[in-house]
Amino acid sequence: MALRKKVPTAHELAGGDIHLQAAIERSRSLLHRRALLAAAAGTVPLPGLDWAVDAALLSRLIPQINEQFGLTPAQIDRLTPHKREQVQKAVSMVGSVLIGKLVTRELVMRATRLIGVRLTARQAAKFVPLAGQAVSAALGYATLRFLGEQHVRDCIEVVRQAGLPLPAPGATRVPD
Repeated sequence: MALRKKVPTAHELAGGDIHLQAAIERSRSLLHRRALLAAAAGTVPLPGLDWAVDAALLSRLIPQINEQFGLTPAQIDRLTPHKREQVQKAVSMVGSVLIGKLVTRELVMRATRLIGVRLTARQAAKFVPLAGQAVSAALGYATLRFLGEQHVRDCIEVVRQAGLPLPAPGATRVPD
């Protein structure tokens, strides 16, 4: 039997850094609201609608999470050349395609292929009246939370590896 490697939580990755902890909480607040919208879309019995909603939600959510960690393209462009290079190296080491880039629906769909089985199960569940819609909603919430949490952990890794200072909480806007 193979032992599963424990994936550290975002708070464990942040250690005792209060600024990282605050960015995590702001990101999770955004993530929770978007995941609830994904769950609501899962209750609509139209196959394919939830995929489109997920892509739209993620294409807005990922840049907002990036912003909390100072990792939007504009924020990275304002860094010194040396610090920009450190960030790019850290992004490469983490392997994220969603940090420091203009996030499009196509880019989000490429990233979500990692969890294609969950999304396919969500589609299939829609064909079972009521219970299937509940399962679809739960999978929608869980899927968006999973992707968002993974992105938050990637952002933390990049910030820590690059030694990047976080933007002041008031400097980032947190829309709806």
